[in-house]
Amino acid sequence: MATTAVDRWLPGLAVARGYRRAWLWPDVRAGIVVTALLIPAGMAYAQVAGLPAETGLYATIVPLVVYALAGPSRILVLGPDSALAPIIAVAILPLAAGSEERAVALAGLLGILVGVLMMLGGILRLGFVTDLLSKPVRVGYLNAIALIVIVSQLPKLLGFSTDADGIWAELLAFARGVAQGEAVPAAAAMGLASLAIILVLKRLRSPVPGVLVAVVLGTVVTAAAGLDDTLPVVGALPQGLPAPALDGLRWADVASLLAPAAGIALVAFTDSAVLSRSLAARRGETVSGSAELTGIGVANLAGGLLGGFPVSASSSRTPVAEQAGSRTQLTGIVGAALIVAFILVVPGLTDLLPDTVLAAVVIAAVLSLIDVPALAALWRMNRLDAALSLAATAGVLIVGVLGGIVVAIVLSLLAFVDRSWRPYRAELGQVPGLRGYHDLSRYPATGKRLPGIVLVRFDAPLFFANGEAFNDWIRERVAHAGPHVHHVILAAEPVTGIDTTAVDELVELDDYLRTHGVRLVFAEMKDPVVDQLRRYGLAERFGPDRFWPTVGAAVDDLTGTLRRDLEGTRWDGPGAEDGTGAPGDDATAG
Repeated sequence: MATTAVDRWLPGLAVARGYRRAWLWPDVRAGIVVTALLIPAGMAYAQVAGLPAETGLYATIVPLVVYALAGPSRILVLGPDSALAPIIAVAILPLAAGSEERAVALAGLLGILVGVLMMLGGILRLGFVTDLLSKPVRVGYLNAIALIVIVSQLPKLLGFSTDADGIWAELLAFARGVAQGEAVPAAAAMGLASLAIILVLKRLRSPVPGVLVAVVLGTVVTAAAGLDDTLPVVGALPQGLPAPALDGLRWADVASLLAPAAGIALVAFTDSAVLSRSLAARRGETVSGSAELTGIGVANLAGGLLGGFPVSASSSRTPVAEQAGSRTQLTGIVGAALIVAFILVVPGLTDLLPDTVLAAVVIAAVLSLIDVPALAALWRMNRLDAALSLAATAGVLIVGVLGGIVVAIVLSLLAFVDRSWRPYRAELGQVPGLRGYHDLSRYPATGKRLPGIVLVRFDAPLFFANGEAFNDWIRERVAHAGPHVHHVILAAEPVTGIDTTAVDELVELDDYLRTHGVRLVFAEMKDPVVDQLRRYGLAERFGPDRFWPTVGAAVDDLTGTLRRDLEGTRWDGPGAEDGTGAPGDDATAG
């Protein structure tokens, strides 16, 4: 029992107990390879967040080690992320008032808050909250984040800086700086060359990471040509290990950072969960969303306590670890150990690393967030989803990163309400040669209504937003069917619930139909929905004689005849995709 509880909270220990010797070299090799990306990426994203470069390494070391113990995924690589860095900057820099020490403390507090919220979500099994960001909205949100990061890094790529707030002001300041000749030719040449190296080697699927090549070449060229007086450089890192850096914080800071922490937690977990599930599926494994939420939360909490800032799973470094042969969480521990060795043994290696190279690293990374093919596919498949994606992009660009999270969530919820408000609905009938009951709009030439019966299907739960539309549509179908209708059969299998507003509409519809000599009955209604009607006090109105287990049974009983198959009934060919089912089924799809 104790072992089971420990394994549940520290799944890495269970992996360690069953560790195989054959995994050791693949894990070590993958750890060495991924470290080549962890170091420059960590420093680069720290600078995007407005923090010293070394905090990016601290925010990599601690979460890697902690997640190796507390995380459920075997090869997920945690670290600073391009989608989170601008949110962190927007949250902490206004409160830091130009103090680097206070900015580091606020970033640590933000990491702690993110960790606590994610752990609480994991304990309460709230892994489903990622559904608040639909795929179209996530695509649009990440496209906007990528644009914001790229614009913020363009001046650094060309060797100068701007003092502007917001993407539009930054873009204008960048254009003004270029026009006024503020760009440093040497920095621009090195930055653009570094960006080209990274992108070309990535395109060629080089076994040597382009980031590593760009960083090494940039440092070597700067040293050989004596460009350290011309180009802004990162400088030597402080020779020390991750340590608490939370001095000067106030309770007011907690209140100010709570909302950004919630947004970061949602974005971090959404991205991490998608990546984790994808990797697990490829490896034939299963990962609990709530366990993932807890594991990433613990990692963020520990990172925030020890000089770091909020992190998430890396969609660029994790695939590198997988391709390098990673088998278990040991890859992350190896990477963390190598970064510690780098800080303690050779911190001066970054002394001549140009800032423009780090800008190229960031831009190359966030370019992968811009998903034009996905947007084009959305446009082909569903114009509404494409519009939502573009609206999410516009929301982030107009109201900012933090406001953009709210915009993204609201758009996702509105999309859900819209689809439920105007769901697919169909009047069903018989089609010669096809068994079951089918959407008459799909068979305008051959489909036939049932004599005296209006058979309908409404493909959504009934709730406040669509109850009136349901009522009006049924009335319209009855009026269209003519004066001889005596029953309306609702094929209710798709109706998974009904709220108190919609039930009023249902009662009103029932009263209206009764005054016109028409009786409303239900077929295939789920038991929980029937129970809801009873709880609403409608057991007498909608008694057992109103419900049938299948549409076929309802039609047979109400027409007073035994149902016979039409001549020429077939089970495949045109119409089979409409859910005609197997022999004996009472299918109502189509």
